[in-house]
Amino acid sequence: MNSLKEKLKGTKRYIAIGLSGMALFVMFSFTSPNYNFAKSLDLFFNVLRELNIFYVDEVKTEDLVNKAITEMLSTLDPYTTYIPADEMEDFEFMTTGQYGGMGALIRKQGDYIEISEPYEAFPAAKAGLVAGDLLLSIDNKSIKGLDVSAVSAMLKGKAGSKMYLKVLKLKGKDTADVVVTREIIKIPSVPYYGIVKDKVGYIRFTNFTTDCSKEVKDAVINLKKQGASSIVLDLRGNPGGLLNEAVKVVGLFVPRGQLVVSTKGKVKEFDATYKTETEPVDTKIPLVVLVNSGSASASEIVSGALQDLDRAVVVGNRTFGKGLVQTTRPLGYNSQLKITTAKYYIPSGRCIQALDYSHRNPDGSVGTVPDSLISKFKTKNGRIVFDGGGIMPDIKVDAENMSKIAISLLSKGLISDYINEYYVKHSEVPDVRKFSFSDRDYSDFVSFLSNKNYDYTTQTEVLVKQLEEAVKKDKYYDHSQKELAALKKQLTHDKQKDLMLFKDELKSYLEDELIGRYHYQRGKIERSLMTDPQVKEALKAAENTQKSMEILARK
Repeated sequence: MNSLKEKLKGTKRYIAIGLSGMALFVMFSFTSPNYNFAKSLDLFFNVLRELNIFYVDEVKTEDLVNKAITEMLSTLDPYTTYIPADEMEDFEFMTTGQYGGMGALIRKQGDYIEISEPYEAFPAAKAGLVAGDLLLSIDNKSIKGLDVSAVSAMLKGKAGSKMYLKVLKLKGKDTADVVVTREIIKIPSVPYYGIVKDKVGYIRFTNFTTDCSKEVKDAVINLKKQGASSIVLDLRGNPGGLLNEAVKVVGLFVPRGQLVVSTKGKVKEFDATYKTETEPVDTKIPLVVLVNSGSASASEIVSGALQDLDRAVVVGNRTFGKGLVQTTRPLGYNSQLKITTAKYYIPSGRCIQALDYSHRNPDGSVGTVPDSLISKFKTKNGRIVFDGGGIMPDIKVDAENMSKIAISLLSKGLISDYINEYYVKHSEVPDVRKFSFSDRDYSDFVSFLSNKNYDYTTQTEVLVKQLEEAVKKDKYYDHSQKELAALKKQLTHDKQKDLMLFKDELKSYLEDELIGRYHYQRGKIERSLMTDPQVKEALKAAENTQKSMEILARK
């Protein structure tokens, strides 16, 4: 009884002010449009108070509130999220592209953590760490059993600080003590640019973080100095980021004062128009923008604005379709709310948002904007474009689908594991453009997989299963059982056959992985320029400037 009294007394201390303030708020709200809001707030507060006082076990109110916030926001859109204090560092990395650490990707390998990809010229690479090295301890603390996120947090720290790693080296299989001095790790937004062929410049642009527009500007200027007569800007897989950086990138290619994007939301003071503010680098050089379904948000502002202004030919496949704008709002206690406050509209007036989160289906799922609500718009030259679902390219080139066996081997890290063994046995540095796995090498890879655990389900097998269920539902199974069994046997995948059937595809992934060991991300991108069908089509469009001009002038 005493403990209950003490708990009630303690609870009263911290809720007294809140209750009196809330009572006053609710009293005035009964006759206002905010009544439902005040009522909901009061109910939530009362539930939390009752749980804290009377629930049979001790409750962690902070965990309850965090879960309640997360579940509440999940009913809106996936971009409105709560960022607690312990996740602010990761959020800042997403917007700035930088953190204090050693500059390497890591992955779980058994009980420990493996270096999967060190970044070129960053502390991990400088200290001699290579992909395949196994981290055993950090600053004399064993990391056995820890997950990737826990180890990642241990590796991060103040720039200039040292960390002492115990490492099982890939080459030599000996443990080594490695000292790494942390630096500010700024992941480049333009990991590669260069003249590809026939004076066509190519820029790989991967994210919209702080000052990324300067990286793109420097790339354009340098390509022009090298004699580029046209440029391909590759935005595939670029998830977007800072809106103001997107405006600056567009401003490199169009005149100053040009409208790029406008935002419109419920709170009118958040409505804004964004125009280019600086002098362009070049408003005439033929420009091709390469996109895919992974190009989102700021990538769609850039590709969509350049399409609307008839400044660039867009090549690839339909973009993601994210036309929602987020703003961060402080919540106190070093936490923030990232909240969708508006939709953005590119120069033609269209919004490219694909999913309608405001009108969910009865089962909670989200549907695309219906065809009846898709509208026509016109570009600067009068070409017809549409809203309601991403940017549709002027030249459509679908990306090649990965085979199921390739997805399985990559996701389980088995291609990387094999390259670890290959890397140890071969000392020669491969040429980015000339290297290829021999048939003998590939046979060795197949042998390596013979005792490895991996499997997959093909789309064909899924459809056969659905057919079997439909046959049973329609009561034809007894009459068709024999035929279905034969069909399943014929269409069930055989891993050994698939290793031969998809040999060229798997060899390509093996070659890319090995090139990355010696030449880092830059080398992998350079090699992909030789084989990527979407890049080939973009280069063709950049070379054939007459055809590109005809596309932009077509009505």
